[in-house]
Amino acid sequence: MNAAASDPHPFRAGLAILAAQVSVNLGAALAKDLFATAGPEMVAALRTSLAALLLLVLVRPRPDRLAPALLGWIALYGLALGAMNLLIYEAIERLPIGVAVGIEICGPLAVALGASRSVRDLVWPLLAIAGLALLIPWPGRAHALDPAGLGAALGAATCWALYILLGRRAARAPGSTAVSLGMVTACLVTLPAALASGASLPPAEAWGAVLGIALLSSVVPYLLEMRAMARLPARVVGLISSAAPAIAALVGYAVLGETLTVLQALAIALLIAAAAGCSLQARAPIARLRDDPLV
Repeated sequence: MNAAASDPHPFRAGLAILAAQVSVNLGAALAKDLFATAGPEMVAALRTSLAALLLLVLVRPRPDRLAPALLGWIALYGLALGAMNLLIYEAIERLPIGVAVGIEICGPLAVALGASRSVRDLVWPLLAIAGLALLIPWPGRAHALDPAGLGAALGAATCWALYILLGRRAARAPGSTAVSLGMVTACLVTLPAALASGASLPPAEAWGAVLGIALLSSVVPYLLEMRAMARLPARVVGLISSAAPAIAALVGYAVLGETLTVLQALAIALLIAAAAGCSLQARAPIARLRDDPLV
């Protein structure tokens, strides 16, 4: 029987996923506010390190019981996760959070479209391309976005796609083993980047914010979604998840005072429409794989 059909409270499950998205973006806003003190590389390193320690304590993985090939997939999965965390922080340092998340969602959109065999699904990449075209800093455009920020967001989108594809292989490990070991591997990306940046650790009074980032971006979304996603059809989860750029834009405005131009808002709307349409029609709906609490 479909889990969603037997769930007496599907509305609550949907609200839980929305609340998780709000929590993730609140964590991103809090992180962006800390960039001036510690830099995005250091904040990403602290976030993944705290998460790795927490997961190692909670999960207590046994890598000695895993096949070498599976350990290799987990390592690649962790590297993609670390690069995704680092690049999205680099992006939101330079771009409004809503714009960065809107571009990042193109990663799972590409994965979902790769599983489609219908010509009519071509409308969704066309919408996404139109949205991205509105964000490109063409010569002479007023209020042009930072090209480095756009590049980092596209890099995060690529890493998100790799994270999904590699995660399917890594998920063969029992329980949350792949998540915990993958997060340890992610630190191999974020920690060297933090050291290379020359950024110093945040002052003592900022460590409460660091803990808040880890909780809002990791623990809270995981607790909210780990049961909710099992109670809803994947396409419904994907449809709700497609609202992530809009939620990010609202949080960015409410917390950081970030405002979008009309063209930027239109671009985000096109990207949301592409993600939502793809989730409803493609064989592999878009959904943030929250079996990893740190995406």
